[in-house]
Amino acid sequence: MTLLTTPPIDFSFTFALNSAVRWHFPVDGVFFGKWKLRQAEGEQMLVPHADFAPEGPQPMEVASTEATTNAVDAQEIDEPPSARFTWKIENFSKVNMKKQYSEVFHVGGFKWRILTFPKGNNVDHLSMYLDVADSSALPYGWSRYAQFSLSVINQIHSKFTIRKDTCQCSDGLFDTQHQFNSRESDWGFTSFMPLSDLYDPGRGYLVNDTCIIEADVAVRKVVDYWSHDSKKETGYVGLKNQGATCYMNSLLQTLYHIPYFRKVCSSVVLSFFLLYVGRNLLEILLQAVYHMPTTENDNPSGSIPLALQSLFYKLQYSDTSVATKELTKSFGWDTYDSFMQHDVQELNRVLCEKLEDKMKGTVVEGTIQQLFEGHHMNYLECINVEYKSTRKESFYDLQLDVKGCKDIYASFDKYVEVERLEGDNKYHAEQYGLQDARKGVLFIDFPPVLQLQLKRFEYDFVRDTMVKINDRYEFPLQLDLDRENRKYLSPEADSSVRNLYTLHSVLVHSGGVHGGHYYAYIRPTLSDQWFKFDDERVTKEDMKRALEEQYGGEEELPQTNPGFNNSPFKFTKYSNAYMLVYIRESDTDKIICNVDEKDIAEHLRIRLKKEQEEKEQKRQEKAEAHLYTIIKVAQDEDLVHQIGKDIYFDLVDHDKVRQFRIQKQLTFNSFKGQLPNSIDLGDAERLGASVHVTVEEVAKEFGIPVQFQRFWVWAKRQNHTYRPNRPLTPQEENQSVGQLREVSNKANNAELKLFLEVAVGLDMQPLPPPEKTKEDIILFFKLYDPIKEELRYVGRLFVKGNGKPMDILKKLNEMAGFAPDEEIELFEEIKYEPNVMCEHIDKKLSFRSSQLEDGDIICFQKSPQGLSSEECNYPTVSAFLIYVHNRQSAESLVDSSDRNARIEVVRFRSLEKPKEDEFCLELSKQNNYDEVVEYVARRLGLDDASKIRLTSHNCYSQQPKPQPIKYRGAERLTDMLIHYNQVISDILYYEVLDIPLPELQGLKTLKVAFHHATKDEVVIHTIRLPKQSSVGDVINDLKSKVELSHPDAELRLLEVFYHKIYKIFPLQEKIENINDQYWTLRAEEIPEEEKNLGPNYRLIHVYHFMKDTAQNQQIHNFGDPFFLAINDNETLGEIKMRIQKKLHVPDEEFSKWKFAFLSLGRPEYLQDSDIMSSRFQRRDVYGAWEQYLGLEHSDNTPKRSYAANQVSTYLKLFHFIIFGPLNSK
Repeated sequence: MTLLTTPPIDFSFTFALNSAVRWHFPVDGVFFGKWKLRQAEGEQMLVPHADFAPEGPQPMEVASTEATTNAVDAQEIDEPPSARFTWKIENFSKVNMKKQYSEVFHVGGFKWRILTFPKGNNVDHLSMYLDVADSSALPYGWSRYAQFSLSVINQIHSKFTIRKDTCQCSDGLFDTQHQFNSRESDWGFTSFMPLSDLYDPGRGYLVNDTCIIEADVAVRKVVDYWSHDSKKETGYVGLKNQGATCYMNSLLQTLYHIPYFRKVCSSVVLSFFLLYVGRNLLEILLQAVYHMPTTENDNPSGSIPLALQSLFYKLQYSDTSVATKELTKSFGWDTYDSFMQHDVQELNRVLCEKLEDKMKGTVVEGTIQQLFEGHHMNYLECINVEYKSTRKESFYDLQLDVKGCKDIYASFDKYVEVERLEGDNKYHAEQYGLQDARKGVLFIDFPPVLQLQLKRFEYDFVRDTMVKINDRYEFPLQLDLDRENRKYLSPEADSSVRNLYTLHSVLVHSGGVHGGHYYAYIRPTLSDQWFKFDDERVTKEDMKRALEEQYGGEEELPQTNPGFNNSPFKFTKYSNAYMLVYIRESDTDKIICNVDEKDIAEHLRIRLKKEQEEKEQKRQEKAEAHLYTIIKVAQDEDLVHQIGKDIYFDLVDHDKVRQFRIQKQLTFNSFKGQLPNSIDLGDAERLGASVHVTVEEVAKEFGIPVQFQRFWVWAKRQNHTYRPNRPLTPQEENQSVGQLREVSNKANNAELKLFLEVAVGLDMQPLPPPEKTKEDIILFFKLYDPIKEELRYVGRLFVKGNGKPMDILKKLNEMAGFAPDEEIELFEEIKYEPNVMCEHIDKKLSFRSSQLEDGDIICFQKSPQGLSSEECNYPTVSAFLIYVHNRQSAESLVDSSDRNARIEVVRFRSLEKPKEDEFCLELSKQNNYDEVVEYVARRLGLDDASKIRLTSHNCYSQQPKPQPIKYRGAERLTDMLIHYNQVISDILYYEVLDIPLPELQGLKTLKVAFHHATKDEVVIHTIRLPKQSSVGDVINDLKSKVELSHPDAELRLLEVFYHKIYKIFPLQEKIENINDQYWTLRAEEIPEEEKNLGPNYRLIHVYHFMKDTAQNQQIHNFGDPFFLAINDNETLGEIKMRIQKKLHVPDEEFSKWKFAFLSLGRPEYLQDSDIMSSRFQRRDVYGAWEQYLGLEHSDNTPKRSYAANQVSTYLKLFHFIIFGPLNSK
């Protein structure tokens, strides 16, 4: 065992614990606070281990009590908070245990150990976790925080060591630390690395059957996030995170703390007044987000200016963090948008454009431009003739290179760098033809507020993927853009303007290319005091934290105990600045100005103050809620208005009936005779049904005298329906409202729900309620029209229990407006969850025999006999209610986990065009897999529905999920639409296969690039064989599809990655585990000279390469690698002749090529007389691709055309790293 101890780590990217709003969701597997949503099939993710690998939150491993000690003793050990533990496992391949624990090691006073599953935790990967060794002995409620990494050491070449950590999770998320507790006492990687790689003796991970595993652990100090009062501690408040809006929060805080911008963004009246009294335009602009034109009739959710004004007002006057939902709604975002990270620069520009549009036609028009807009000049100038072309362009922000630049001045130098156009790249000037020229950019003017976007993310063409640049990049507190004789400015620039800027804000990204967290360091008044705005939390910070610690780069911790391990603990700082805001010093007084209430339009002040008062009133009445009861009274008119419109099942939505807030001690009879004004729905929603009003008579409120009122108590039945159950007794009406509520509804101590029964005569005047006996049953009736597909409430009747439905048929026809002898059918609406039950009623049986009771619902309709399918889709009310129930409701489930939510239709998209809706189908959520694909096939005109393959929708990334739905892999439609137990989508993707899906799932599909022996072409072939087939079977199948140079030609299959040959597949190897999504599979004829090599010959790797001057001469391979058989005595000069002939390179071009022997990326240039065989290993062992003959030349060859479409390497890499292997077709 080796243990390296180090001093405390100050990870600048650590943020507050347990903050659910801190996590972001660009990909399938996501953390939401300390809870993890379920991951997609095949996805690789940082998860707690389990003895099985289901989707969803995985159960924790209960650690063995062996070798544990007292928890208190463990915590008393005085050790530094970080350490490295090395575990050597000998005879690794002979380990028969399903799981294996390392020795216990101590870090930060806690006991830890590594847990491995040598044969995988029910996956074909090594599973590995960090475990709290003494978890079973720790007291109830224990928790600890740690950042850690786990590594499997490559013992042949450390460059290929596999390391995974909690800084950059494999799913692309950024997890600064993990909270270990009794539920999650271990945490790590279920799919750490493929077992095939681990157990391959040539790969270097098992040497002499020994595996070396390392764990770097840093125990973090717990910060009490929730008890922090930002307003009290700093004078400022934060912004709430909606799920993935931290990038927006950091930008908004930056804009808010530019007072000039805040003022510009409320009423035009003040601006007109200032203009009238003669102030200059700049002063008007300085008074003009608060002086944007908005009105009291605007809705914040539909008006960006008003939403921004409201947000800024709350930031200025609120004592707690502020929500941003109104603003994002005004952007037109739905819930999914709030769970997706948008581009900050794009958001900034869209926001400014919207504000500009709102300002047009007012005296503050042009304010945004004056604040943020600068101009530069693109020029092109011929050297030898008088010709010059210029073009003026504006900018709101500048994108500066980080890669290859040490600081901000180096970026500006690169921005204005002159490019020479000469040689083959001459410029074609009008009238002068091709000319030597120079082109570049110079600035005409800089804006008062200079926004600099640092290009931390860029596309790496060598690796063919997006990468984050974490290089060290310095930026000064004071930025002088007039330096070195104003070299950044054009001669036309105004020399009277001093372009000296001071740093106002540093926006930080913490994480990787696929996800992370954003926050901002701001000094609002440009004093020495900096503040960190991290969503809800605002803290004071020093200048070093805001500047130097956001430069990026690497940090190496000093060794305090080098006797254990000489390897330094070195880590990349994933937190670094991505946007800087500078303010010109000459404009400081105008921009950093005071903003008080007089700068806010009166209607805006009134509106926002009213919102604050209503919020306070809600809070106060919530505190007094225990003194009151809410009485909700439903009447027949409510049922008429709601049934068939707002609701279809049961009788009424109680939230949309009259509501009364009554003191609990008031008697119910007093309520009937004297009660407060009713509160309509709008008031109820706005005021929480809690307004103090005057007293009125019931007769005036309902229009019904007290003697004509009878109130029924609602009851929730076991089948989850809600029906009037019984009338209140006179004794109950003498009780207090509070007592009555407790008797009627023990489930809700704040509400009493009643139905007001009023009998009416023929003249429609109220009558005293009829006497009700035990034999009387009150029934409610709904009428269904199958032609119109309409359901409506038509009334209620009292019937005798021993009576029969046939006795009331004429009355029902009268209520429906039918002829007295119309034949009608009756159905009882019994329940609707989880399935609709609406059964036919036998009209000859008594009501008691049909088990009807008070509050039951009877639906009736004309007899459906004789109705054709062309006339109606749902001939019976039962069929209609099932359709309604299973129809999806297109509602967002932001704040609900109701899986039974329904949408109107399901939108289907072709997998080849994942952004375009192709057609829609109205489906039942109970449709099974076969029914859904049958509907799709029918819509597409296909005879064989088994050739349809469906893929679910990722609601967060707005893309198809990486794994399609397996044949009958989802039981119902809802299983296909639900996303991580959280939200329901209304999108499915389809593809039409050339063979049935069940047959396809038994096959392995490989894409093989065949390189012709004599033609310069590559053709992609799709090979589809049973999964148990071998590489030899692939070769034989390929031979039947390709053109060979001669009939007896032999083929081989190679594994190529990054222009290097990593493997020649043995013919007997099974194809089931071959991955063609990440690696390129290349097939080629075996040259005759490479067959049956004698003892004096060896096969060497030959690769093309070039050196990147911008990256410290880093070696980059390109082109097609190949093998070459060489003789022991063969010189480089002889080999070069064969290579030139093989590659058909012209003499002139070939003379420019250089030849080098490369080992581990270091070139050693060769002479023609050098004997080559002495430099290469005799056998082709694992890692041989790192020793090769390199051909150095420029990569100017035309790209080969492929004969079939090929998924881009970027997409393959992205899916492989984030989600695991893609399914083959």
